[in-house]
Amino acid sequence: MAVFGLVSAVAGFVKVRYLIDKAIIDNMVFRAHYRVTSAILFACCIIVTANNLIGDPINCVSDGGVQPHVLNTYCWITYTFTLPRNSAKPVGTHVAHPGLGGDYGEKRFHSYYQWVPFMLFFQGVLFYVPHWMWKQWEEGKVRMISEGMRGAMVETKQERQAKTDRLVQYIIETLHLHNSYAAGYFFCEALNFVNVVGNIFFVDTFLGGAFLTYGTDVVKFSNLNQEQRSDPMVEVFPRVTKCTFHKFGASGSIQKFDALCVLALNILNEKIYIFLWFWFIILAAITGLALLYSMAVVLLPSTRETILRKRFKFGTPTIVSGLIRKTQVGDFLLLHLLGQNMNIMAFNEMLEELCRRLQFGSSSGASPTSVPSAPSTLEMSPMYPEIEKYAKDTEI
Repeated sequence: MAVFGLVSAVAGFVKVRYLIDKAIIDNMVFRAHYRVTSAILFACCIIVTANNLIGDPINCVSDGGVQPHVLNTYCWITYTFTLPRNSAKPVGTHVAHPGLGGDYGEKRFHSYYQWVPFMLFFQGVLFYVPHWMWKQWEEGKVRMISEGMRGAMVETKQERQAKTDRLVQYIIETLHLHNSYAAGYFFCEALNFVNVVGNIFFVDTFLGGAFLTYGTDVVKFSNLNQEQRSDPMVEVFPRVTKCTFHKFGASGSIQKFDALCVLALNILNEKIYIFLWFWFIILAAITGLALLYSMAVVLLPSTRETILRKRFKFGTPTIVSGLIRKTQVGDFLLLHLLGQNMNIMAFNEMLEELCRRLQFGSSSGASPTSVPSAPSTLEMSPMYPEIEKYAKDTEI
Protein backbone atom coordinates (compact mmCIF):
# COMPACT_ATOMS: atom_id res chain seq x y z
CA MET A 1 0.00 0.00 0.00
CA ALA A 2 2.92 2.32 0.67
CA VAL A 3 3.99 1.94 -2.95
CA PHE A 4 0.60 2.99 -4.25
CA GLY A 5 0.64 5.93 -1.87
CA LEU A 6 3.92 7.12 -3.37
CA VAL A 7 2.68 6.59 -6.92
CA SER A 8 -0.50 8.53 -6.18
CA ALA A 9 1.64 11.42 -4.97
CA VAL A 10 3.36 11.49 -8.35
CA ALA A 11 -0.08 11.76 -9.97
CA GLY A 12 -0.04 15.42 -8.93
CA PHE A 13 1.95 16.10 -12.09
CA VAL A 14 -0.99 15.20 -14.30
CA LYS A 15 -3.98 16.32 -12.25
CA VAL A 16 -6.45 18.59 -13.97
CA ARG A 17 -6.23 22.20 -12.88
CA TYR A 18 -9.07 24.67 -13.14
CA LEU A 19 -8.51 27.33 -15.76
CA ILE A 20 -9.65 30.06 -13.40
CA ASP A 21 -6.90 29.22 -10.91
CA LYS A 22 -3.87 28.64 -13.10
CA ALA A 23 -2.50 30.49 -16.07
CA ILE A 24 -1.71 28.39 -19.14
CA ILE A 25 1.71 29.33 -20.48
CA ASP A 26 2.36 26.53 -22.98
CA ASN A 27 0.60 23.96 -25.18
CA MET A 28 -0.51 20.36 -24.73
CA VAL A 29 2.63 18.89 -26.30
CA PHE A 30 4.79 20.93 -23.93
CA ARG A 31 2.75 19.66 -20.97
CA ALA A 32 3.11 16.07 -22.19
CA HIS A 33 6.83 16.40 -21.43
CA TYR A 34 6.94 17.87 -17.96
CA ARG A 35 3.68 16.52 -16.57
CA VAL A 36 2.95 13.20 -18.23
CA THR A 37 6.44 11.95 -19.09
CA SER A 38 8.07 13.11 -15.86
CA ALA A 39 5.24 11.54 -13.86
CA ILE A 40 5.62 8.25 -15.76
CA LEU A 41 9.36 8.13 -15.16
CA PHE A 42 9.09 9.01 -11.46
CA ALA A 43 6.35 6.40 -11.01
CA CYS A 44 8.51 3.76 -12.72
CA CYS A 45 11.40 4.73 -10.46
CA ILE A 46 9.23 4.10 -7.41
CA ILE A 47 7.97 0.78 -8.77
CA VAL A 48 11.41 -0.70 -9.47
CA THR A 49 12.59 0.21 -5.98
CA ALA A 50 9.58 -1.44 -4.31
CA ASN A 51 10.99 -4.81 -3.25
CA ASN A 52 7.66 -5.89 -1.77
CA LEU A 53 6.26 -6.23 -5.32
CA ILE A 54 8.76 -8.84 -6.49
CA GLY A 55 10.73 -9.85 -3.41
CA ASP A 56 14.52 -9.66 -3.52
CA PRO A 57 15.79 -8.20 -6.83
CA ILE A 58 18.37 -11.01 -7.15
CA ASN A 59 18.66 -14.55 -5.80
CA CYS A 60 21.71 -16.68 -6.57
CA VAL A 61 22.29 -20.38 -5.99
CA SER A 62 25.57 -22.28 -6.01
CA ASP A 63 26.91 -25.70 -5.02
CA GLY A 64 27.79 -24.46 -1.56
CA GLY A 65 30.87 -22.95 -0.04
CA VAL A 66 29.52 -19.40 -0.18
CA GLN A 67 26.78 -18.08 2.05
CA PRO A 68 23.68 -17.12 0.02
CA HIS A 69 23.48 -13.52 1.23
CA VAL A 70 27.17 -13.00 0.42
CA LEU A 71 26.70 -14.42 -3.07
CA ASN A 72 23.57 -12.34 -3.68
CA THR A 73 25.27 -9.15 -2.56
CA TYR A 74 28.40 -9.80 -4.60
CA CYS A 75 26.55 -10.60 -7.82
CA TRP A 76 24.27 -7.58 -7.37
CA ILE A 77 27.01 -5.01 -6.81
CA THR A 78 29.36 -6.38 -9.50
CA TYR A 79 27.69 -7.92 -12.54
CA THR A 80 26.20 -11.07 -13.98
CA PHE A 81 26.54 -12.36 -17.53
CA THR A 82 24.95 -14.51 -20.21
CA LEU A 83 26.30 -16.29 -23.29
CA PRO A 84 24.77 -14.89 -26.51
CA ARG A 85 25.59 -18.05 -28.48
CA ASN A 86 23.21 -20.01 -26.24
CA SER A 87 20.30 -17.56 -26.37
CA ALA A 88 18.41 -19.34 -29.16
CA LYS A 89 19.13 -22.93 -28.13
CA PRO A 90 16.20 -25.11 -26.99
CA VAL A 91 15.59 -24.89 -23.26
CA GLY A 92 15.53 -28.21 -21.42
CA THR A 93 17.47 -30.18 -24.03
CA HIS A 94 20.49 -28.06 -24.89
CA VAL A 95 20.54 -25.38 -22.19
CA ALA A 96 18.95 -24.97 -18.77
CA HIS A 97 17.88 -21.39 -19.49
CA PRO A 98 18.34 -19.00 -22.44
CA GLY A 99 21.87 -17.63 -22.50
CA LEU A 100 23.34 -20.14 -20.05
CA GLY A 101 25.75 -23.01 -20.59
CA GLY A 102 29.45 -23.79 -20.46
CA ASP A 103 31.56 -20.86 -19.32
CA TYR A 104 33.39 -20.23 -22.59
CA GLY A 105 32.91 -18.07 -25.66
CA GLU A 106 31.59 -14.52 -25.84
CA LYS A 107 30.02 -13.12 -22.68
CA ARG A 108 27.41 -10.40 -22.39
CA PHE A 109 27.72 -8.64 -19.05
CA HIS A 110 24.74 -7.16 -17.22
CA SER A 111 25.24 -4.53 -14.56
CA TYR A 112 22.66 -1.93 -15.64
CA TYR A 113 20.04 -3.19 -13.18
CA GLN A 114 21.80 -1.42 -10.31
CA TRP A 115 21.33 1.91 -12.07
CA VAL A 116 17.78 1.60 -13.43
CA PRO A 117 16.11 3.58 -10.58
CA PHE A 118 18.70 6.35 -10.82
CA MET A 119 18.36 6.50 -14.59
CA LEU A 120 14.58 6.75 -14.44
CA PHE A 121 14.73 9.51 -11.83
CA PHE A 122 17.38 11.42 -13.79
CA GLN A 123 15.31 11.16 -16.97
CA GLY A 124 12.26 12.46 -15.12
CA VAL A 125 14.28 15.51 -14.08
CA LEU A 126 15.52 16.01 -17.65
CA PHE A 127 11.95 16.15 -18.96
CA TYR A 128 11.05 18.76 -16.36
CA VAL A 129 14.03 21.07 -17.04
CA PRO A 130 12.64 22.80 -20.20
CA HIS A 131 9.44 23.70 -18.35
CA TRP A 132 11.44 25.06 -15.41
CA MET A 133 13.54 27.16 -17.79
CA TRP A 134 10.43 28.52 -19.51
CA LYS A 135 8.84 29.42 -16.16
CA GLN A 136 11.93 31.42 -15.21
CA TRP A 137 11.93 33.15 -18.60
CA GLU A 138 8.19 33.81 -18.59
CA GLU A 139 8.23 35.34 -15.09
CA GLY A 140 4.47 35.08 -14.62
CA LYS A 141 3.66 37.60 -17.36
CA VAL A 142 0.52 35.86 -18.66
CA ARG A 143 -0.73 35.27 -15.13
CA MET A 144 -0.36 38.92 -14.21
CA ILE A 145 -1.92 40.52 -17.26
CA SER A 146 -4.83 38.05 -17.37
CA GLU A 147 -5.60 38.30 -13.66
CA GLY A 148 -9.36 38.55 -13.17
CA MET A 149 -10.08 37.64 -16.80
CA ARG A 150 -9.39 33.90 -16.83
CA GLY A 151 -12.05 31.24 -16.87
CA ALA A 152 -15.80 31.81 -16.84
CA MET A 153 -16.50 35.47 -16.14
CA VAL A 154 -19.68 36.52 -14.32
CA GLU A 155 -18.88 40.20 -13.94
CA THR A 156 -20.94 43.08 -15.26
CA LYS A 157 -20.19 44.49 -18.68
CA GLN A 158 -18.74 47.67 -17.16
CA GLU A 159 -16.28 45.76 -14.97
CA ARG A 160 -15.28 43.54 -17.86
CA GLN A 161 -14.81 46.57 -20.10
CA ALA A 162 -12.56 48.27 -17.54
CA LYS A 163 -10.30 45.22 -17.33
CA THR A 164 -10.32 44.86 -21.11
CA ASP A 165 -9.28 48.49 -21.53
CA ARG A 166 -6.34 48.08 -19.19
CA LEU A 167 -5.22 44.87 -20.86
CA VAL A 168 -5.37 46.53 -24.28
CA GLN A 169 -3.41 49.50 -22.93
CA TYR A 170 -0.69 47.14 -21.74
CA ILE A 171 -0.53 45.38 -25.12
CA ILE A 172 -0.26 48.69 -27.00
CA GLU A 173 2.38 50.05 -24.63
CA THR A 174 4.51 46.93 -25.01
CA LEU A 175 3.87 46.33 -28.71
CA HIS A 176 6.92 44.79 -30.43
CA LEU A 177 8.65 44.26 -27.07
CA HIS A 178 7.84 40.55 -26.66
CA ASN A 179 10.18 38.99 -29.22
CA SER A 180 12.67 37.87 -26.57
CA TYR A 181 9.72 36.38 -24.69
CA ALA A 182 8.77 34.38 -27.79
CA ALA A 183 12.39 33.39 -28.39
CA GLY A 184 12.53 31.83 -24.92
CA TYR A 185 9.34 29.88 -25.56
CA PHE A 186 10.43 28.51 -28.93
CA PHE A 187 13.88 27.69 -27.56
CA CYS A 188 12.30 25.60 -24.79
CA GLU A 189 10.07 23.90 -27.36
CA ALA A 190 13.14 22.97 -29.39
CA LEU A 191 14.82 21.81 -26.18
CA ASN A 192 11.89 19.45 -25.59
CA PHE A 193 12.52 17.81 -28.96
CA VAL A 194 16.27 17.56 -28.38
CA ASN A 195 15.56 16.15 -24.93
CA VAL A 196 13.26 13.33 -26.04
CA VAL A 197 15.50 12.30 -28.96
CA GLY A 198 18.56 12.52 -26.73
CA ASN A 199 16.87 10.33 -24.13
CA ILE A 200 16.25 7.64 -26.74
CA PHE A 201 19.96 7.45 -27.54
CA PHE A 202 20.85 7.85 -23.87
CA VAL A 203 18.82 4.76 -22.93
CA ASP A 204 20.23 2.90 -25.94
CA THR A 205 23.75 3.51 -24.65
CA PHE A 206 22.69 2.54 -21.13
CA LEU A 207 21.30 -0.80 -22.35
CA GLY A 208 24.31 -1.60 -24.50
CA GLY A 209 22.86 -0.59 -27.86
CA ALA A 210 19.70 -2.69 -27.56
CA PHE A 211 17.06 0.04 -27.10
CA LEU A 212 16.81 1.57 -30.60
CA THR A 213 15.34 -1.62 -32.07
CA TYR A 214 13.84 -2.97 -28.85
CA GLY A 215 10.22 -2.16 -29.70
CA THR A 216 10.38 -3.39 -33.28
CA ASP A 217 12.11 -6.59 -32.16
CA VAL A 218 9.32 -7.28 -29.66
CA VAL A 219 6.66 -6.69 -32.34
CA LYS A 220 8.46 -9.03 -34.75
CA PHE A 221 8.78 -11.63 -31.99
CA SER A 222 5.02 -11.67 -31.41
CA ASN A 223 4.45 -12.47 -35.11
CA LEU A 224 6.92 -15.37 -35.34
CA ASN A 225 6.10 -19.06 -35.10
CA GLN A 226 6.50 -20.63 -31.68
CA GLU A 227 9.45 -22.74 -32.88
CA GLN A 228 11.31 -19.74 -34.30
CA ARG A 229 10.86 -17.42 -31.36
CA SER A 230 13.77 -15.91 -29.47
CA ASP A 231 12.32 -13.44 -26.99
CA PRO A 232 14.18 -10.10 -27.36
CA MET A 233 12.96 -9.04 -23.91
CA VAL A 234 14.77 -12.01 -22.38
CA GLU A 235 17.92 -11.19 -24.33
CA VAL A 236 17.98 -7.56 -23.18
CA PHE A 237 16.59 -8.23 -19.69
CA PRO A 238 17.53 -11.85 -18.86
CA ARG A 239 15.67 -13.38 -15.98
CA VAL A 240 18.33 -16.02 -15.24
CA THR A 241 22.05 -15.22 -15.52
CA LYS A 242 25.45 -16.55 -14.49
CA CYS A 243 27.79 -15.16 -11.86
CA THR A 244 31.30 -16.27 -10.94
CA PHE A 245 32.61 -15.93 -7.38
CA HIS A 246 36.23 -16.54 -6.41
CA LYS A 247 37.67 -17.07 -2.94
CA PHE A 248 40.64 -18.72 -1.26
CA GLY A 249 40.36 -22.30 -0.10
CA ALA A 250 41.66 -23.75 3.16
CA SER A 251 45.14 -24.30 1.70
CA GLY A 252 45.32 -20.94 -0.04
CA SER A 253 44.34 -22.07 -3.54
CA ILE A 254 41.76 -20.03 -5.46
CA GLN A 255 38.35 -21.64 -5.67
CA LYS A 256 35.82 -20.78 -8.35
CA PHE A 257 32.08 -20.93 -7.67
CA ASP A 258 29.69 -20.84 -10.61
CA ALA A 259 26.35 -19.37 -9.53
CA LEU A 260 22.97 -19.19 -11.22
CA CYS A 261 21.15 -15.92 -10.46
CA VAL A 262 17.45 -15.15 -10.84
CA LEU A 263 16.90 -11.44 -11.62
CA ALA A 264 13.30 -10.95 -10.57
CA LEU A 265 13.63 -7.20 -11.12
CA ASN A 266 13.94 -7.72 -14.87
CA ILE A 267 10.34 -8.86 -15.11
CA LEU A 268 9.47 -5.23 -14.34
CA ASN A 269 12.32 -3.67 -16.30
CA GLU A 270 11.34 -5.36 -19.56
CA LYS A 271 7.76 -4.06 -19.29
CA ILE A 272 8.86 -0.56 -18.30
CA TYR A 273 11.28 -0.16 -21.18
CA ILE A 274 8.98 -1.56 -23.84
CA PHE A 275 6.40 1.01 -22.74
CA LEU A 276 9.01 3.77 -22.69
CA TRP A 277 10.17 2.81 -26.19
CA PHE A 278 6.71 3.32 -27.66
CA TRP A 279 6.06 6.43 -25.56
CA PHE A 280 9.34 8.10 -26.52
CA ILE A 281 8.76 7.38 -30.22
CA ILE A 282 5.22 8.83 -30.08
CA LEU A 283 6.38 11.81 -28.01
CA ALA A 284 9.29 12.52 -30.37
CA ALA A 285 6.93 12.42 -33.37
CA ILE A 286 4.33 14.80 -31.94
CA THR A 287 7.05 17.09 -30.56
CA GLY A 288 8.67 17.23 -33.99
CA LEU A 289 5.32 18.14 -35.56
CA ALA A 290 4.75 20.79 -32.89
CA LEU A 291 8.20 22.21 -33.63
CA LEU A 292 7.41 22.40 -37.36
CA TYR A 293 4.15 24.13 -36.47
CA SER A 294 6.05 26.68 -34.37
CA MET A 295 8.49 27.27 -37.21
CA ALA A 296 5.56 27.98 -39.52
CA VAL A 297 4.19 30.45 -36.95
CA VAL A 298 7.54 32.26 -36.82
CA LEU A 299 8.28 32.28 -40.55
CA LEU A 300 4.82 32.56 -42.14
CA PRO A 301 2.52 35.48 -41.24
CA SER A 302 -0.26 33.67 -43.09
CA THR A 303 -0.10 30.89 -40.48
CA ARG A 304 -0.48 33.41 -37.66
CA GLU A 305 -3.37 35.00 -39.52
CA THR A 306 -5.15 31.66 -39.90
CA ILE A 307 -4.73 30.84 -36.21
CA LEU A 308 -5.97 34.24 -35.09
CA ARG A 309 -8.93 34.17 -37.47
CA LYS A 310 -10.16 30.95 -35.85
CA ARG A 311 -10.17 32.62 -32.44
CA PHE A 312 -11.31 36.10 -33.48
CA LYS A 313 -14.87 35.17 -34.35
CA PHE A 314 -16.12 38.74 -34.74
CA GLY A 315 -13.24 40.08 -36.80
CA THR A 316 -13.34 40.39 -40.59
CA PRO A 317 -10.46 38.95 -42.65
CA THR A 318 -9.28 42.50 -43.38
CA ILE A 319 -9.11 43.40 -39.69
CA VAL A 320 -7.31 40.17 -38.77
CA SER A 321 -4.83 40.67 -41.61
CA GLY A 322 -4.19 44.24 -40.46
CA LEU A 323 -3.64 43.10 -36.88
CA ILE A 324 -1.07 40.52 -38.02
CA ARG A 325 0.76 43.18 -40.05
CA LYS A 326 0.93 45.50 -37.05
CA THR A 327 2.18 42.84 -34.64
CA GLN A 328 5.32 40.74 -34.49
CA VAL A 329 5.88 37.12 -33.47
CA GLY A 330 6.24 37.98 -29.79
CA ASP A 331 3.01 39.98 -29.79
CA PHE A 332 1.19 37.13 -31.52
CA LEU A 333 2.46 34.58 -28.97
CA LEU A 334 1.23 36.76 -26.12
CA LEU A 335 -2.19 37.11 -27.78
CA HIS A 336 -2.28 33.37 -28.41
CA LEU A 337 -1.53 32.55 -24.76
CA LEU A 338 -4.14 35.08 -23.64
CA GLY A 339 -6.64 33.35 -25.91
CA GLN A 340 -5.95 30.06 -24.11
CA ASN A 341 -6.59 31.65 -20.72
CA MET A 342 -9.65 33.79 -21.49
CA ASN A 343 -13.10 32.67 -22.54
CA ILE A 344 -14.01 33.29 -26.15
CA MET A 345 -16.26 36.28 -25.46
CA ALA A 346 -13.72 38.15 -23.32
CA PHE A 347 -10.94 37.40 -25.79
CA ASN A 348 -12.96 38.68 -28.73
CA GLU A 349 -13.91 41.82 -26.83
CA MET A 350 -10.25 42.41 -26.09
CA LEU A 351 -9.25 41.94 -29.74
CA GLU A 352 -12.05 44.25 -30.90
CA GLU A 353 -10.86 46.95 -28.52
CA LEU A 354 -7.26 46.43 -29.61
CA CYS A 355 -8.20 46.80 -33.27
CA ARG A 356 -10.25 49.90 -32.47
CA ARG A 357 -7.29 51.47 -30.65
CA LEU A 358 -5.05 50.68 -33.60
CA GLN A 359 -7.82 52.07 -35.88
CA PHE A 360 -8.13 49.14 -38.27
CA GLY A 361 -10.90 49.88 -40.73
CA SER A 362 -11.61 53.26 -39.15
CA SER A 363 -13.66 55.59 -41.35
CA SER A 364 -11.68 58.59 -40.17
CA GLY A 365 -8.62 57.34 -42.00
CA ALA A 366 -6.37 58.38 -39.15
CA SER A 367 -3.07 56.64 -38.85
CA PRO A 368 -2.27 54.38 -35.91
CA THR A 369 0.21 56.94 -34.69
CA SER A 370 -2.65 59.30 -33.87
CA VAL A 371 -3.92 56.96 -31.17
CA PRO A 372 -3.58 58.60 -27.74
CA SER A 373 -0.72 57.16 -25.77
CA ALA A 374 -1.64 54.52 -23.22
CA PRO A 375 -1.24 55.22 -19.51
CA SER A 376 2.05 54.42 -17.89
CA THR A 377 2.50 50.90 -16.59
CA LEU A 378 2.97 52.45 -13.16
CA GLU A 379 -0.70 53.40 -13.24
CA MET A 380 -1.58 49.79 -13.98
CA SER A 381 0.16 48.40 -10.91
CA PRO A 382 -3.07 47.86 -8.90
CA MET A 383 -4.28 45.50 -11.63
CA TYR A 384 -0.96 43.77 -12.28
CA PRO A 385 0.56 42.84 -8.92
CA GLU A 386 4.17 41.91 -8.39
CA ILE A 387 5.38 38.60 -9.78
CA GLU A 388 6.69 37.53 -6.39
CA LYS A 389 3.11 37.32 -5.16
CA TYR A 390 2.62 34.28 -7.38
CA ALA A 391 6.04 32.75 -7.02
CA LYS A 392 4.74 29.98 -4.77
CA ASP A 393 1.45 29.52 -6.60
CA THR A 394 2.55 28.81 -10.13
CA GLU A 395 1.73 25.48 -11.69
CA ILE A 396 4.20 22.62 -11.72
